Amino acid sequence: MKRFLPISLLFSSLLIAGLVNGQADRFAYAITDVMKDGANWNFLRKMDLKNGSFSEVLLSGNDASQMHFDAATKKQIAVPLKDERLGVLANAAFGTGVAAIAFDKKNNRLYYTPMFMDQLRYIDLKTMKVYFVTNAVITGMRTKATDQSNIITRMTFASDGDGYALTNDGTHLVRFTTGKKIALTDLGALVDDPANQNVSVHNSCTSFGGDMIADDDGNLYVFSARNHLFKIDIETKVATHLGAITDLPANFTINGSAVDDNNRIIVTSAVNSEASYVVDYKTLKATPATAAVWKTSDLANSNLLATRKHVEPAPLISNVGDLADGRVVLFPNPATNKQFAIQFNLPEGNYTVQIRDVVGRQVLEAAMYVKVKGQIENIQLPTSSQNGFYLIKIVDKTKTVFTQKLLIQ
Repeated sequence: MKRFLPISLLFSSLLIAGLVNGQADRFAYAITDVMKDGANWNFLRKMDLKNGSFSEVLLSGNDASQMHFDAATKKQIAVPLKDERLGVLANAAFGTGVAAIAFDKKNNRLYYTPMFMDQLRYIDLKTMKVYFVTNAVITGMRTKATDQSNIITRMTFASDGDGYALTNDGTHLVRFTTGKKIALTDLGALVDDPANQNVSVHNSCTSFGGDMIADDDGNLYVFSARNHLFKIDIETKVATHLGAITDLPANFTINGSAVDDNNRIIVTSAVNSEASYVVDYKTLKATPATAAVWKTSDLANSNLLATRKHVEPAPLISNVGDLADGRVVLFPNPATNKQFAIQFNLPEGNYTVQIRDVVGRQVLEAAMYVKVKGQIENIQLPTSSQNGFYLIKIVDKTKTVFTQKLLIQ
């Protein structure tokens, strides 16, 4: 029987690009001023990560008269927001400026929060309509501190498919989902790794501001505006100080970061437009990438930093004998080592495998082409996956053809 590429290998290669299917992003969304060297962060553009060029304005976010949409009902907000602190500015899409954006490629949305408002918002990039999440707040702190400690300036999507936002002082790591009903969960404060010594993730002198990216192994990376790098384990919330970025100009502050299609980290600044830089996260050295960029307060794309060693798992089962009677068979069940196999006894065609954990978060989704009856595919879950029950669903173009629970021990 002819064998096909295991989903585990397909998913591993896609993780490097930071997306479920398609090509790695060669661009990043960027927040800029209307002028190249301005500092009003109200305009959305695209940055070409190859040559450093910027697109025309995709969205002008400073129009306070524009009516937007409710994220829960999808209906246009009929009554303008009334904010005793910000007045009509609360109605502008990017009112008070934006320094934290995250690209949700699956839903083609750009999530963000205005700097001085405690509200999650997103742009539907297909229609360019702006949606406000009105039924939940991010941190619960409507009044922003004078030292800007509780302002969110870092945001990204992680390998688990959820979005994460972080306050300047690292005391609020917020997770948000992107389904029909957006849920926000404040995971609490980051914890300093004991090895950090005098460089705390909570320190305003070293660790405020900047941007955040994610890798393919359950970690976040915070580049502070003072050019320090922290690695954050999402599960434990431990922040490990990796060091200070070297070889940047004296007046360069890292405000935007994104991974390009060659797994390089590109950083830009809100105060320096002479060049963008490539940062080696292992050596922490910076080298010029492209010249004459726009000043930016934030960057975002869907690429994940590839840090895992992707090893092909050993074949689980090559001959399942009596199992071949079922239309779809999962085995073994319970499974160990976060790996199992699927035997397809379905008509030839395209299918999608979806795997969710017990709280409904998507762990894996992959397109499959079944060519022959009895086709077997091995699946390796991400190393960040926890033991427990998972719901395995297989769908064709119009309907669900298989659903079953699987226990990972």
